[in-house]
Amino acid sequence: MAKIVLGMGTSHGPMLSTPPEEWGQRAVFDRGITHHYKGRTWSFEELVEARKDRHFEREITLDIWRKRHAACRRALAKLADVFAAAKPDVVLIVGNDHMEMFDENALPAFSVFWGDTIVNNPFPEEKMARLAPGVAIAVPGHIPPDGARYPGVPALGRHLIESATAEGFDITTVKRMPRDETPHAFGFVYRQIMGDRPVPSVPVALNTYYPPNQPTVRRCYEFGKTLVRAAQSWDNDARVAIIASGGLSHFVIDEDVDGAVMDAMRHRRIDEVAALGEAIFQSGTSEVKNWIPVAGAMAELGYDINVVDYVPCYRSEAGTGNAMGFVYWRP
Repeated sequence: MAKIVLGMGTSHGPMLSTPPEEWGQRAVFDRGITHHYKGRTWSFEELVEARKDRHFEREITLDIWRKRHAACRRALAKLADVFAAAKPDVVLIVGNDHMEMFDENALPAFSVFWGDTIVNNPFPEEKMARLAPGVAIAVPGHIPPDGARYPGVPALGRHLIESATAEGFDITTVKRMPRDETPHAFGFVYRQIMGDRPVPSVPVALNTYYPPNQPTVRRCYEFGKTLVRAAQSWDNDARVAIIASGGLSHFVIDEDVDGAVMDAMRHRRIDEVAALGEAIFQSGTSEVKNWIPVAGAMAELGYDINVVDYVPCYRSEAGTGNAMGFVYWRP
């Protein structure tokens, strides 16, 4: 029987792969869109006014950006060391798809890759030119310059699909990445946590981002427990790691939400997070739901959380940015 030797959660936002001197590029993007915060949408100007007492202008100096970027890079290095020390044979990566794999014509709530090879091709020049401000500079953080091929684990992927289906989850099966591009939630892990030394893996994608079929917080938590039972019942003596990729709160940072999520993981319960309501977990903050299955899995196993760091990386006077979290669980 397989043994789960490691759980992990990491943010994967573009700011992690961007020199802090260039973080302002993403603030340009923030000023041009509406934002989800506290269960409704806001213009950038409305956020500035509503949050002016927080004085976020103090958070967006180059000196602070450099310190927070350095803290994030230290945390990622720690996670990479923990991963290497655990020596997993296979990895389940729980992430979301920003229509890199699927599109609006077919967007499953839960999908599991069970092919032989995960292809991570570089973007063509025309696609790079269309990327939102501050995204292109970060692409090397999840795609090697010459692309990459990563080994899948078809037998484990199929076993997960069959086990989850038996427990009442409707799973979309993926044998090949539709565009031969790896969603950045997964590519980030191969590059930043595995250090381009890929361990055979099974990407598990949740539609956290796009209505109307986003799984609820509670559903994601139960899905994580299902993943544990499936992995442990796999007829193989492999050492298994489960990694969550995404989050925490963004594009508007909400430290209260992040604190509730961290507390829930410490206390192995999800009620307080679910009580916040599904309207909280929209836009970038929806990626917290990539962490919730892993938190559910670790609660099922009784593993305690180790928080490496929490770094709220503000980038504008409206309090936009990305709250970065880095945690792991071990037996």
